[in-house]
Amino acid sequence: MICRIVDIMNIDIFRRIGIVGSGRVARALALGLKPASHEPPLLWGRSPEQLAEAERQVDGIETTPTLGALFQTCNAIAIAVADDAIAGIVTALAIAASTTEASPFVFHVSGRSGAALLAPLHDAGWTTAAIHPAMTFTGDPAGEVARMAGARFAVTGSSADAAVQARQIVALLGGVAVEIPEERRALYHAALCHASNHLVTLLADAAQALEHAGVDAPRALLAPLVQAALDNSLDRGFGALSGPLLRGDVQTIRDHVAALAAHDPDLVAAYRAMAVATIDRLEHEGARPDAALRRALDSSGAVP
Repeated sequence: MICRIVDIMNIDIFRRIGIVGSGRVARALALGLKPASHEPPLLWGRSPEQLAEAERQVDGIETTPTLGALFQTCNAIAIAVADDAIAGIVTALAIAASTTEASPFVFHVSGRSGAALLAPLHDAGWTTAAIHPAMTFTGDPAGEVARMAGARFAVTGSSADAAVQARQIVALLGGVAVEIPEERRALYHAALCHASNHLVTLLADAAQALEHAGVDAPRALLAPLVQAALDNSLDRGFGALSGPLLRGDVQTIRDHVAALAAHDPDLVAAYRAMAVATIDRLEHEGARPDAALRRALDSSGAVP
């Protein structure tokens, strides 16, 4: 198995938890991990304004203007910044690591990368890991702490001990750790983005087409249908599929493509791509969809 759900017991409390970052994820982590930190969680970020806002929004935390204060006083440090900014933070911490004997546990919360991104710190003797919460953050720390309880977290440790400490962090947040090998992190993250980010695009496109069809409140119309499809999909997988592709309604698909081409041409390519992917999945599952369905979707006539 690529992923394995693990549990953690006998949780320890950290002397102090430091967080690099002051945005949505950083604030949620600060609030969620505050009970596990003997001293108030300490935040550092590049924006003094955001740090001040974090202090106003999350009670019982402190901020610092210097990154060095984190590794000097904290024995656990979370890096909660944009993906592309992590490498620069790691470089700065690695330079600092060469001047101190401190060896905190350091983890980042990026989905796309594993513990290898923290190699300079690992080489300096620090324990490192990647811990990614598989959820979205909207800027409501209290609500996000509640949602993290029971959520899955992708864990990749640089060592067995690092993996144990990573699972401890997840347990402190009330989550469930799922181990992802270093070499599969990009695949893991692609799957999450395909499911969540592309869903947002799909629904925006569908709402736009409904507006072109004269619907005043397209999201209200979509909500019961999409919620039922989501619930059924999570419960039954691909067995939840319904609609004209499953039934083999070739003329319906032709009508869809023609209507979209006439009234919402920007959506045609995405509709075709998802319909072809659905036919491919049907075939993979052992069904034998009518070949005319592919021809109905092919704009060039190249499909025989």
